[in-house]
Amino acid sequence: MTAADDRLRPYRSVLYIPGSRERALDKARELPADAIIFDLEDAVAADEKENARGLLRKKLAATDYGPRARIVRINGLDTPWGQDDLAAFADADIEAILVPKVGSAADIESVAGRVPDTPIWAMMETPQAMLNAAEIAAHPRLAGMVMGTNDLAKELGCRFRADRLPLMTSLQLCLLAARAHGLVIVDGVYNAFRDEDGLRAECRQSRDLGFDGKTVIHPAQIEIANEEFAPSEDEIEMARRQIQAFEEAEREGKGVAVVDGKIVENLHVVTARQILARAQAIAMRAK
Repeated sequence: MTAADDRLRPYRSVLYIPGSRERALDKARELPADAIIFDLEDAVAADEKENARGLLRKKLAATDYGPRARIVRINGLDTPWGQDDLAAFADADIEAILVPKVGSAADIESVAGRVPDTPIWAMMETPQAMLNAAEIAAHPRLAGMVMGTNDLAKELGCRFRADRLPLMTSLQLCLLAARAHGLVIVDGVYNAFRDEDGLRAECRQSRDLGFDGKTVIHPAQIEIANEEFAPSEDEIEMARRQIQAFEEAEREGKGVAVVDGKIVENLHVVTARQILARAQAIAMRAK
């Protein structure tokens, strides 16, 4: 899959699943998440790391996860398990290897030679990563970024705020870097998985900023993320009207059109076509 194709693929909801939990790995086949992060790092205890690696390898080889993007988060290469994780999944049929604690492009380069045919994603979760976001995003093998907002908040020593003001600079630095290089980028998790209103508000903020989707920690969060990161019916209808009006204006030799009293130029039409392409990709995902 090319980077352009991957940018059209929906990543509204990206569910973390511990690689050590066989029941969860089986249940994931039925969940409406757009993507799954099979986690060998934070979600797996040290004494379960090797068993989780073997179980996940077996499950990925034998299980059909349908249209869900399969992403494996390995342990860091500076841990006792990272190198073996990388070797185990270097030739696996997955959409990406997710590298934790990325601090520079050198961290991506250290993985790239070991997985020549698998896209690489980066966990963006440290102050160093924020300061080097542009350099990391520019690595030719990088295909996506995942915000690790819990780890980042810990490193920053910031307080929790519903508006996420303390994290805003970091979120936007990574978003700018991802967009500059055509990468997928998904937001961090919302920890209060029973707080539907709080999750919805954070998803809307994230979508307003420009993120492709949100990582989630519980199946109950998937539906809200899917709803909030999909184009609304109003957005789809407006996109169609803008395209139609602009095409009519072009036929009349005009460079701009007007819809509901607002100017529509070519740049608006580009955005409108992206909205329709995204809606179509989501509709295909649901089939």
